[in-house]
Amino acid sequence: MSKLPNVGTSIFTIMSQMAAENNAINLSQGFPNFPVDFRLTEILSKLASENVHQYTPMSGLPSLLEKIAILTKQSYQRTVSPKGEILITAGATEGIFATIQALVKAGEEVIILDPSYDCYEAPILLSNAKPIRVSLNSDFTPNWEKINNVVNKKTKLIIINNPHNPTGKTWSVDDFLQLEKLVDSYPNLLVLSDEVYEYITFEKKHISINERSKLYERSIVISSFGKSLHITGWKVGYVIAPVNIMIEIKKVHQFLVFSVSSIAQHAINEYLDIVDFNSIRTFYQEKRTLFRNLMSETKLELLPCEGTYFQVASYAAISDETDIDFTKRLVTEFGVATIPISTFYANGDDHKCIRFCFAKDDKTLVQAAERLLKL
Repeated sequence: MSKLPNVGTSIFTIMSQMAAENNAINLSQGFPNFPVDFRLTEILSKLASENVHQYTPMSGLPSLLEKIAILTKQSYQRTVSPKGEILITAGATEGIFATIQALVKAGEEVIILDPSYDCYEAPILLSNAKPIRVSLNSDFTPNWEKINNVVNKKTKLIIINNPHNPTGKTWSVDDFLQLEKLVDSYPNLLVLSDEVYEYITFEKKHISINERSKLYERSIVISSFGKSLHITGWKVGYVIAPVNIMIEIKKVHQFLVFSVSSIAQHAINEYLDIVDFNSIRTFYQEKRTLFRNLMSETKLELLPCEGTYFQVASYAAISDETDIDFTKRLVTEFGVATIPISTFYANGDDHKCIRFCFAKDDKTLVQAAERLLKL
């Protein structure tokens, strides 16, 4: 009997397969198709012949942990201990998995805010705990009335994703005040904050848990070098948590992977001395502006995009099809692969919206828009 009976082939795999079969432009999966910074590849090439190929310490390369502490201080004015409060993980996904496995016990409940990324639910189920799916408002802001109505003494964790995949929405100060009030009311409630797109925001920077001192002792923050530095295939992320919580997370981490790719950690460690994280924001803002300008001539309605490298669009004025049927037709008839938003909901809620990834080179974005003009 399967421990995850409802898990099948992901929509991301399905759409990418359809894109390949139909020679379509793939704006479905969330990874860049442009080269990484040549300075990083030069560092990697140099390191290949050096003695950096054996295990690093379980928590991570000590010098990289120290630089993450410095980056956190520079970005959020939060002081964290490199030795006790930071853990290098095999991507954000492993950080999320290890956190949930370490902290959530059988019979407890975890709140997931839909639409949500698909990696949250599986480790909850594998813990014999119960995922509680709560839909966001129609503008993809948190519905605090709904959230407060489902939190109880069994609720161990609430998972937030800010900036938000798939919608590109960011939280407001009032949202964090509501969260702090909720945490105050339930002494056993912890917050898992998925902030992998933290350096990809636009008109305003996102508000991080790292800036909310009232939440420090009750929160786990997940970050991703893969997303921030355009190196998703390296699978290097990190977790920030208070020492007492981190001790438990490390217990699980050591039996999942023990340590993360040594050469990748060494390369990122050197690269952090020269990379400007503000340039990452500027780079993706230019991508977003280009894509939105190209798409403005289509019949699709573009929703606000405050962060991430995803753009959500409504096709309600074009078709009454389900979003799954519409995205499949986009591939077969127009040659562009996207993701239907309903697949991010537990109940398959269909808002007639689809998600584009604009982390692509300019030529790809131009060609995709030209095809979508035919809608």
